[in-house]
Amino acid sequence: MKNDCLFCAIAAGEIPSSKVYEDEICFAFYDIAPQAPVHFLVIPKEHIGSVAEISGENSSVVAHIFEVIARVARELGLESYRVVSNIGEQAGQSVHHLHFHVLSGRDMTWPPGWSIGQEESRRGTPAALYL
Repeated sequence: MKNDCLFCAIAAGEIPSSKVYEDEICFAFYDIAPQAPVHFLVIPKEHIGSVAEISGENSSVVAHIFEVIARVARELGLESYRVVSNIGEQAGQSVHHLHFHVLSGRDMTWPPGWSIGQEESRRGTPAALYL
């Protein structure tokens, strides 16, 4: 386990989880605080802190994770789903280990977390600032 990383411990089987999928490269498990009827995470077994730490040396792990996401989504019968990775504290990353949330089973709003009041206050702001 790297630096007492929660997700390293889950991938190593040191902390119990509701496993969805596992192979030699990644581990998928249901979120303990689901934000949708279907909400699981896919993590690399190798410790990578976040998307910001992806490089040419480890990017094949990410490609494999996306193959796994597609496979698991098909196996679960998901036709529509969202994949999210938060990078950094302000974005909501609470565990410093690369992970992808897969959410399905409800309507997803865009942008996430944006309220109607905020939408009204941003009118007149150049659209390029929100891309």
